[in-house]
Amino acid sequence: MLPYATDGFAQYRLPGTASRSGPVSDGLEGYARTFLLAAFRIAGARGDVPPALLERYASGLIAGTDPAHPYAWPALTDMSQQLVEAASIALALHETRPWLFDRLSEGERERVVEWLAGFVGRRTPENNWVLFRVIVEQFLAEVGGPYEPSEISGGLDRIEEWYVGDGWYSDGKGKNFDYYCGWALHLYPSLWARMSGDTARQELYAGRLRRFLEQYQHFFAADGGPVHQGRSLTYRFATVAPLWLGALTGATPLPPGRTRRIAGRVLRHFAERGAPDERGLLTIGWYDAFPPIAQSYSGPASPYWASKAFLGLLLPAGHPVWTAPEEAAPVELADQSLTMPAPGWLLHTTSADGVVRLVNHGSDRDRVQPPDGAPDPYYTKLAYTSHTGPEVGERAQDVDNRVTVIASDGTASLRRHIEPLAASDRFAASAYQDGPVRVVTASVVDGAAEIRIHRVTAPSGHQVRDGGHALAAMAEPALREEAGLALAGRPDGLTSAVRALHGFTSTGVVTSVGTNAYGHYSATPYVLAAGHPGGTALYVSLVWLGGVPEEGPPVPVVRVEEGDVVVVSLVGGGMVMVDMGGEVPVVGRRDRTEPRS
Repeated sequence: MLPYATDGFAQYRLPGTASRSGPVSDGLEGYARTFLLAAFRIAGARGDVPPALLERYASGLIAGTDPAHPYAWPALTDMSQQLVEAASIALALHETRPWLFDRLSEGERERVVEWLAGFVGRRTPENNWVLFRVIVEQFLAEVGGPYEPSEISGGLDRIEEWYVGDGWYSDGKGKNFDYYCGWALHLYPSLWARMSGDTARQELYAGRLRRFLEQYQHFFAADGGPVHQGRSLTYRFATVAPLWLGALTGATPLPPGRTRRIAGRVLRHFAERGAPDERGLLTIGWYDAFPPIAQSYSGPASPYWASKAFLGLLLPAGHPVWTAPEEAAPVELADQSLTMPAPGWLLHTTSADGVVRLVNHGSDRDRVQPPDGAPDPYYTKLAYTSHTGPEVGERAQDVDNRVTVIASDGTASLRRHIEPLAASDRFAASAYQDGPVRVVTASVVDGAAEIRIHRVTAPSGHQVRDGGHALAAMAEPALREEAGLALAGRPDGLTSAVRALHGFTSTGVVTSVGTNAYGHYSATPYVLAAGHPGGTALYVSLVWLGGVPEEGPPVPVVRVEEGDVVVVSLVGGGMVMVDMGGEVPVVGRRDRTEPRS
């Protein structure tokens, strides 16, 4: 970072495209987010760090809050990016106070307080940003600065409206479920409680965090790859911040050795795949640079929210999280399936290949997106995984993990608003409506397979297409099509495949270049029904991601009975009956030999 520091170290102006906030705000972001990382190290070492580290961030603090300095920080204004960075600075100052803030001169401290106090009374978006105020004003309260108690309590009360149970928060109104639940909506309230000593709220947040982590530990592949879903994925290994938060606050169900194993593997996963890059920088991307992953607020220093991954440095060297033997992650122990009704998700993992798959019947971020705009590929797809990413960018064909009804003029239906309908053991269902088209989809997970059952209402003659996972690599995937099967494979054996089980009449694979965060070349298998009969019709497919034998993924037996009841003989054993005849799909299970009454 040092080569990119401005005079006085108030800003770090990294190479890359500026955010919508401009280079000055981006430079502040470079300071604030790396200061957070430095603060975890300084506080964890009780100040026993190279003096230059403390001096550098103290100098930047002094210069940034001096209005006369050429690289002074912009004032905190309504809805500005500076509000985000102020929270990182306040948190870092709290953690390092004995070694940094308290050693500043009185005038220097006053200027820091004056800059942070600009947050009081400011407007923020109605999402995780309300918590930045909570952190900043709590620090101001600690050091005798101006603050408004009702703004602290108001921010904490606001997130209660977004708590949907089982440890899950939506990031604002609607169904905005993503990594912000962990690295913001759990993180900041828990750290605030640690700052303030509010034991009542601390117990509340601890219980929620514990329940969240029971589920969240399943989101990481055996090789450390996190599930690739939601916005701000360029923060990469910040995904492990909630794991460390649980250990730090004593609110974790994970054995300490498991926390360290998962967190360590996530860091290694990215380090072995180009993050940081050859310059030692985190770029906008997932592994190496991938600009389409950026949001409008993303600047060159945005990826350094990854600093939250090092929250564990606050734990002393003798803590069990550092000393206990490593323990395997859930994905390493056995095949797993997990139903999460709150966000509307199914998660299924396989130990043989270490892949995590997330089936989405609940999160769409619909209240944030333009009502008539294109669906956000990071929220509205049917599935996400630890080994694949959605196709994005202007050249993306948007076939992957979508069931689409296509009119004769080529107009395709869009899954903008997801209606969650059901979620139970290895089963979930949802619907979407787009004009005259209504699609009700039920998913049954079985090992590496997701069986999709679609009840499609559409005009006569429309096509129905169901896309599988977009498989990407630095070399072109191997493609194969045959009767009822389409697949794409990588040299390491990972294969994305789709089988037509009922209603679909043909298959295909679409290929693309430069549209996937996981590699330059990508391929998406799909199945297609040439002509919808009009009214309502059923379609069934098998979507697969994992290793496969030469003959392809397994073929479950499917039959459609009277009343739109679909019976599937699972390869893993047993039968599943899904009644698609009503408004809400209903699932039942029985042994293979049990007759249907």
